Amino acid sequence: MLNFYEKERPLNKKMIFVNITNMEIKNFINNLFKQNNENIHDFSILNDKGNIPPNTQEMKTNVFPSIQQNLEFLKSKYNTLLNSDIIIREFNMSANNKEYKAFIIYIDGLADSISINDFVLEPLMLRRKQNNSIFQNNLAEYVDYRLLPQTSVKKVTEFEKVLSSINSGNCLLFIDTLTIAFDIDVKNYKQRSINNPENETIIKGPQEGFIENLRTNTSLLRRSVNNENLVIENIPVGNISQTKCGVCYIQNIANGDLVAEVKYRLNNLSVDSILSTGQLEQLIQDDGDFGIPKIISTERPDKCTKYLLQGRVVVLVNGNPYALIMPATIEDFLFSPEDTNQIPLFANFLRIIRIIAAIITLLLPGIYMAITSFHQELLPTELLFSILAARENVPFPIIFELLLMEFSFELIREAGLRVPSPIGSTIGIVGALILGDAAVNAGIVSPTLIIIVAITGIASFAIPDFAFGFHLRIFRFLFIALGVSTGFLGIGIGLFIYATGLCSLKSFGVPYTTPIAPAFHSKGNGYFIPPIWKQEYRASFISPKKEKTQDKISMKWKQG
Repeated sequence: MLNFYEKERPLNKKMIFVNITNMEIKNFINNLFKQNNENIHDFSILNDKGNIPPNTQEMKTNVFPSIQQNLEFLKSKYNTLLNSDIIIREFNMSANNKEYKAFIIYIDGLADSISINDFVLEPLMLRRKQNNSIFQNNLAEYVDYRLLPQTSVKKVTEFEKVLSSINSGNCLLFIDTLTIAFDIDVKNYKQRSINNPENETIIKGPQEGFIENLRTNTSLLRRSVNNENLVIENIPVGNISQTKCGVCYIQNIANGDLVAEVKYRLNNLSVDSILSTGQLEQLIQDDGDFGIPKIISTERPDKCTKYLLQGRVVVLVNGNPYALIMPATIEDFLFSPEDTNQIPLFANFLRIIRIIAAIITLLLPGIYMAITSFHQELLPTELLFSILAARENVPFPIIFELLLMEFSFELIREAGLRVPSPIGSTIGIVGALILGDAAVNAGIVSPTLIIIVAITGIASFAIPDFAFGFHLRIFRFLFIALGVSTGFLGIGIGLFIYATGLCSLKSFGVPYTTPIAPAFHSKGNGYFIPPIWKQEYRASFISPKKEKTQDKISMKWKQG
């Protein structure tokens, strides 16, 4: 050990030379790899005090009384020297025997230029008629009540609202001496027409689907609900994009606490942009345990209408053809809009099929691995001999075969979605017939395993909700691992943990497995559908304001 109390020994000439040499080498290496800061430039704009000015987007600037200041501010904001689609039209207008300078600003392609010419510029520039004396001292009211024959005109005072309106496709009018701007609704941008839903096909029922325009989607809901108690509130989300989200609910049915919780989560999102309902779903749903969806996503207005009348809340996002429905329970993901249009016998039969399909999707490959690895005695002797004979020429273990076929099936499914639609069916034919038959003939996999994988894949397509089906496909591999490692014991323990996790989940305060656990008196709103004349009550776990949906005797014509 080094004794710190002993005297330092004097350095000899050799040690001094070694230290100097090490220092020179170190300086040489530092100079060789040292970053040269002479060519780094700072392009920040400084104010008079040498400080970087704050972000103008964070400043709430009001409209200036000077027309020139407003014009220069907007030109700077929209960088009109570079942007070719920002249209600014300056002109003079006459009001109360005086001439005023004015200008309009809008985005070409979002606003309707014909409406601007006919209903904004022409009345302002050409109308010279004298008006009543009541408007002589109020220019704003004169313009609003006499010169703008437009259905929707609002007065705004902050540039934050001015910029938001321009970006959404409106035309903004500024007049000299006024500290307000006129927000004129003249939107007219191209949009997709209302067509059949792409991913939620239905045989017996409405054939309309949402599109990317928020107002078109809200009109579809208005037309279906057909009641003045339907409330649609706009909440902008995104610090940059300011994406409009429509919160829809029926005021005299939906629980007030549920509506307040949805609006609270939307108003407390600090993100730059929201581009789709998929992003919004991840931001507002409860903890995403197990990857289980806890918000329903649909492109069908009739499905949204059904849940609105139950007392749930629907959120629409501008620019996206999907709606979010909340809260959701596990049975909602096995529900199809077509069920309510069928007689109960047919609908309940289909729901039984979906339950079986979900169990097959989740457990069938794992059960096959458990039986073939640990519990061969469960199989009939003839079937066991058939499976062994089919595997006689296969050199790989069963787990390798199963994983190979599962990944191949997922690969074919993904390829069929991504390739152009004319050749999508070709991918399925090539993958299912040619590759499958070739794998069996080459002795890579056994025919029994191909049957297991095919049945599992077909069952996954029977689940109506894509997100819930994806969850089951992912967890299928977990049960495969449990089955091959510990047999039925592992699968049983995995199912216990899985069911416990499901029972612990909540969607906007509603237990995920209701009305099964905890047990609620569903009053005819369980998984299976009663006859429509027995559907007297709404689901009690949502706590709607109106419990009953119809009279106890709904078919009064039978009493006549």
